[in-house]
Amino acid sequence: MLAQPGVTHAIVMLGTNDLRNRWARPEEEVTADQMIAGLQQMAVRARSAGIRLIAATLTPFGNETFMANAWNPRREKHRVAVNAWIRESGTFDGVADFDAALKDPAIPPQMRAADDCGDGLHPSDSGYCRMGDAIDLALFD
Repeated sequence: MLAQPGVTHAIVMLGTNDLRNRWARPEEEVTADQMIAGLQQMAVRARSAGIRLIAATLTPFGNETFMANAWNPRREKHRVAVNAWIRESGTFDGVADFDAALKDPAIPPQMRAADDCGDGLHPSDSGYCRMGDAIDLALFD
């Protein structure tokens, strides 16, 4: 599918690694407000460049085994707040709700087992298919 001349479409999913704080540095802990400010800035810059920006919600990682201590209730609170803002703010040209596509309804901070590759962070093949299905292709018209 071709975009209109001069218009580019992009999907952005940023923030999970920021929340996980890979190096466990207290000064690198991020808040929902900081992440939202960054996403707002990205949206402003995209619009000024003629780019239609589609935001993706942050996927659950409550049962992550890839990195010890990546998840905690405070980080989950920030993830949930960022996702709510992405869904409700109207800042973006569209939203791909990867959180809704992958979360376990019984344990929302975790990925559904069938959609988890086994490390609680990365999707399985079926998880990636669910993520693809969560993208409304009409957003690219």
